[in-house]
Amino acid sequence: MTNLSKKMKRGGQSLRNEDRISNLPDALLVQILSSLPTKAVISTGVLSKRWRSLWKTMPNLAFTYNATNDLERFSSNVCRCLLSHQAPVLQSLLLNIYCDDGISVDCDIGILLGVAFGLHVRELELQVRPRELYSRRLFRYPTSLYNCGTLETLKLSHHVLIDIPFPVFLKSLRTLRLSGVRYKDDDSVVNLLSGCSRLQNLEVVQCRQSDVKTFAIDVPSLQRLIIRNTREVVYVIKAPSLKYLEVVGRIAFGSILIGNTPELEEAVIAISGIISDYIMRSLTPAKRLFLSSSDPITYPTDSIFYRLVDFELQTCNAEWGNLLMLMLDASPKLQALKLTGFPPCSKEKDDVACEKWNQPKNVPECLLLHLQTLVWESYKGQREEEKEVAKYILRNANHLKKATFIRLFASVGELESMLKASNSCQLVFK
Repeated sequence: MTNLSKKMKRGGQSLRNEDRISNLPDALLVQILSSLPTKAVISTGVLSKRWRSLWKTMPNLAFTYNATNDLERFSSNVCRCLLSHQAPVLQSLLLNIYCDDGISVDCDIGILLGVAFGLHVRELELQVRPRELYSRRLFRYPTSLYNCGTLETLKLSHHVLIDIPFPVFLKSLRTLRLSGVRYKDDDSVVNLLSGCSRLQNLEVVQCRQSDVKTFAIDVPSLQRLIIRNTREVVYVIKAPSLKYLEVVGRIAFGSILIGNTPELEEAVIAISGIISDYIMRSLTPAKRLFLSSSDPITYPTDSIFYRLVDFELQTCNAEWGNLLMLMLDASPKLQALKLTGFPPCSKEKDDVACEKWNQPKNVPECLLLHLQTLVWESYKGQREEEKEVAKYILRNANHLKKATFIRLFASVGELESMLKASNSCQLVFK
């Protein structure tokens, strides 16, 4: 018998038809199945008696309903799957619903969510999308489900109506994402957030017209807040534990009101609108800051960014040169500076001239003592003001280790030949 034949025989049995996968531990099989769609996982139940019950221990389930299918059959199948679930905890459930205008899905979704809450689901994601682009049909999230002690993450998207006449009780909720949903009124927002005593992460994507005029966020435990807005809504933010703030989109002047944020570590403000001195003042505790606006950015008088070590400014308005000097003067511990234009693929106008900038009377402390890296993307060097800003930084940054200029059609001869304050500074041109 050849060596190959010997290897194919163990205990007199051939390995050709051996089911090696089924010999794996249940925990490993569940991990493998977790990478497959739920429908495919359930279909493995036909393989053997062991596989018939294995899928019932899956911690994460996801179901999608398409309007072309039978809604009653879909609901029945999903309900049966949920009732058959045998894992100690349902870790996550995703319901992705595509529906016709003429078909109501409220009752079916409500029942399925009720069953999931009975299984102590930890993470719930619900997406409701009508096939008609401008449909006005909304799914009203059941008020009875706003009282759950185990839900840790809730994500609601698209045609979901938040109508809450009384405070909720979601004591374990730590992450909430509201993307393109509708709100009945201002009180519905207040009643939702006031019942989330442990909420740490909140993301609000406002892309549809709603009846909310003031979006009040009064959450003492909140640490991370993201607002993406394209509608005229006033945001009033009271979050003393906030560590990360991101505001992106079309924001009207005076529509962002931020309270005291002493623990703020990072902020990203990229809006089409005026960044007021009120907003800027609320950002002074930040360690890392990104600013971008095609409209003026009003610097707050006598404000110091006493913890700022990393600053990025998008040079997309004519006053960026003077704003930069003000920021350098007010950021005594700044170590990293990055200047960027709009990316080449952007539809925004990248060719923004810098107005006449005023050289500071005194060299900012951060240049003398702390600045170590400079990155300037989309550097053109075709305007005198731009070249003067670059020269000023290189001439006065005593501890600069590396200055990188990513240029667009620019001559860098003047920079290459210029004396630098730091002899160890490495100039890089890309």
